[in-house]
Amino acid sequence: MRTMSIAGTQLDAYHVCAFFDSRTQEYAVLTPFYQEAVTQREKNLHIVAAELHDDHKARLRDGGIDTHHCETCGQLEVLGWQEAYLNADGAFDKNKMLATVDALTREATAGQFTGLRIMGNMGWAFADLPGAEDLIEYEAEVNEVLARNRQPAVCVYDTAKLSGAMMMDLLRTHPLTLINGVIQENPYFTPPREMLDELRRRRGHMKDA
Repeated sequence: MRTMSIAGTQLDAYHVCAFFDSRTQEYAVLTPFYQEAVTQREKNLHIVAAELHDDHKARLRDGGIDTHHCETCGQLEVLGWQEAYLNADGAFDKNKMLATVDALTREATAGQFTGLRIMGNMGWAFADLPGAEDLIEYEAEVNEVLARNRQPAVCVYDTAKLSGAMMMDLLRTHPLTLINGVIQENPYFTPPREMLDELRRRRGHMKDA
């Protein structure tokens, strides 16, 4: 039977917003989640800045994951932001990313693996890139993709980079939050369609202002 747990808590939803104060804290909390996937013959797909690939894998190795074996057999895949969130022009393409997540999670159990766990480091969203204004809309829409295909994704954010308004929007687009190493059901979560309607109203008000 498949289990999905973070910090000793069983997940009851598929979209987690993880806030961390440091990378040390991030790996201490999430590496057991990745290790659980390895034990259950699930695939880990991690999206991090290209310049952090080697450091990311070194931290996984320090946590007990045989990254060489997992990469060789396909159980670990590490992508850069340019290979996932960003298009060839370096812009965030919301629809492209939604289609990619849908395809990956839909096909997660079609091959040799029993599931897929996605981790996306969201640092690109703070680099003033074209399309980054669509981030919250993407976070709302991807809920339905993950829930439909029943595969989890953890979105990792550095708390030092977040404004209060952005943090609240992120809270409202994730059914689960991970803060200070504790995962819990998010009381601020807003159903995707309701959140999308609100975001469109906001944009309308901004155009009228």
